[in-house]
Amino acid sequence: MNPDFWKNRSVFLTGHTGFKGSWMALWLQELGARVTGFSLPPNTSPALFEVADVAAGMTSVLGDIRDAEALAAAMAAARPEVVIHMAAQPLVRESYADPSGTYATNVMGTVNLLEAVRKTPGVRAVVVVTTDKVYLNREWHWAYREDSELGGEDPYSSSKAAAELAAHSYRVSFFHPAKHAEHGVALATARAGNVIGGGDWAKDRLVPDALNALKAGQPLVLRHPHATRPWQHVLEPVYGYLALAEALHHQGPSHAQSWNFGPYEFSDRSVGWIVDKLCELWGVAVPKQQDTGPIPHEAGYLKVDSSKARAVLGWAPKLDLDTTLRWIVDWTRVHHSGADARAETLAQIRRFMELPHWQPTSNG
Repeated sequence: MNPDFWKNRSVFLTGHTGFKGSWMALWLQELGARVTGFSLPPNTSPALFEVADVAAGMTSVLGDIRDAEALAAAMAAARPEVVIHMAAQPLVRESYADPSGTYATNVMGTVNLLEAVRKTPGVRAVVVVTTDKVYLNREWHWAYREDSELGGEDPYSSSKAAAELAAHSYRVSFFHPAKHAEHGVALATARAGNVIGGGDWAKDRLVPDALNALKAGQPLVLRHPHATRPWQHVLEPVYGYLALAEALHHQGPSHAQSWNFGPYEFSDRSVGWIVDKLCELWGVAVPKQQDTGPIPHEAGYLKVDSSKARAVLGWAPKLDLDTTLRWIVDWTRVHHSGADARAETLAQIRRFMELPHWQPTSNG
């Protein structure tokens, strides 16, 4: 990724008030981009968007991506060259509580975004962010590649798989790589998951729940303490989305496809391991309890193969899992102390940018 590419570049970012979107918005600001965000107000309190004063360095438009006219008007006013679509209903459990709203946001919201791109001259690169959970999970222990079968049993996963299909249809029907000289738009999808980082207060997520329990000195209730996930810091996939958008702008048709962004296999750790490590870093131990209530189905082990992104985009993880968790604890302590959360977030972004790619050893 070339930081100079982003200076004064017009970028339209959906979902900028969310946890992941806020990190993206601040990184784009740090790079000197002219950022317009379109999103609902934050759905948590506190929220990274507010505590880090994300709106201070961008044009923030509050709106619903299900409102096609409002979305198209905001994009037309921004006149972007790069569009990054991150707005979503991102929670599995919430998708069971509101399946209709989940499909409306994740599927039709994506369609509305792509329709707005069709109506906006000057767009060159479009990155539609989905999730690693778009794959039909066969519960096997090898990684899924970009050409693996799509699926999803819960409403969240299937809605994101449907968003992938919609993006593919638009790429073939309206933004075909073979006709790039006519329309000028390169459209790609990006798949990542199990993202953790400072400033996440979403409901039913492991790290926020663990940190809340540590700060309060209360027991932590776990749904699946032995479940193993390939964890990664939020900056890892955001770095990937930026690298992909830049490649789409420069090289267009050859990169208009789907891309995985995931950690090395050495970041696979159990939920219980993550909690124990956070306790060690925080310096306080809390008892863990098994959730005995009804637990909706969630996919088991799922890992993506990111070798294409490493080989073609030059992207690779920069943080090992111990460092990732230490950064999260550091960020949380800063916020807990009442210090400047925006400054700490930008400091972690700058530190991340300066790091070389992580080269894991055989034992992690």
